[in-house]
Amino acid sequence: MAWFLVEIRYVQEKLEDVRPRHRKFLSDLAEQGVVALGGPLGDGSGGISLYQADDEAALLEIINQDPYHLEGVVAERIVREFKPVIGAWLPQQS
Repeated sequence: MAWFLVEIRYVQEKLEDVRPRHRKFLSDLAEQGVVALGGPLGDGSGGISLYQADDEAALLEIINQDPYHLEGVVAERIVREFKPVIGAWLPQQS
């Protein structure tokens, strides 16, 4: 499994209507262990989420089902593989 940081920039005019469906989508993924965290940027211009997936192709299958993507809220999306090495939520390595 790999970690991916996904940053999106919003189309502001569509944001409020779609937000409840987007948050439900992310909450369901969090319950499945796919999303570690997610939320909007402080200035409201976009958001960042941290996902775990087998590879980037598998991640894209997941995030392409996000209501923000399907309903045109995403103006720009940046996907980067992330390799966390420090953090309280990481499994302990021996």
